[in-house]
Amino acid sequence: MLQACLNGGRTRDFHPAVPFTAAELAHDAAQSVAAGARELHVHPRGADGAESLEPDDVAQAILAIRTSVPGVPVGLSTHWRIPPGGKARQRPIEQWTVLPDYVSINLIEEDAAEMISLVLGKGMGIEAGLWSVSDAERFIALSTAPRCLRVLIEINEQDAEEGLSVATGIISVLEHADFALPILLHGDEASVWPMFTEAMARGYDSRIGLEDGRLLPSGKMATDNADIVHAAMMMQNPA
Repeated sequence: MLQACLNGGRTRDFHPAVPFTAAELAHDAAQSVAAGARELHVHPRGADGAESLEPDDVAQAILAIRTSVPGVPVGLSTHWRIPPGGKARQRPIEQWTVLPDYVSINLIEEDAAEMISLVLGKGMGIEAGLWSVSDAERFIALSTAPRCLRVLIEINEQDAEEGLSVATGIISVLEHADFALPILLHGDEASVWPMFTEAMARGYDSRIGLEDGRLLPSGKMATDNADIVHAAMMMQNPA
């Protein structure tokens, strides 16, 4: 499964095609799905362009995307930094009435266990974001862990070999615990395409898009999200 991560916390300084508004997210969703993406990960924005968890902003983004690509699963971030930030971000999430199919929750964040219980209680799926071996060890110790949708191995290291070592360590913890959830592996910036290649080699799901990086495998700047997704599909299915 290839997931398209359309915007993250990126600004237009990073890439001029980063989608902000609900309409822009819907447009990129349609283009990315047409290029081969099967799921979507987005960060809704407020009127000021900043990331938002406010119920109205979340609803507008989700409804626009679902109108554009009916039936395609849509996931949101719940990152610690998104306003109002920290544990306070649980409050707007509790108020969501238009729900995504899943959210990502990072185990490095101190309220991860609380967030998992909150999200499961609202009937949403969970991608458990693991950045390190310690994150993996914390995750497998949770009684709620088997109820998650998948494990999201997120490699922030920029050196490909270092990133691969971290990924291997996380995978080892999961295998030792006989943990059977699906795995999605992805990198960031310089590690995007090395981790995508590793995910393919291991038969894992992966993700690609302007949240994680703006370059094509050739090193050329991508035109937009669909351009990146197309490049990933060409790697998966070379002519």
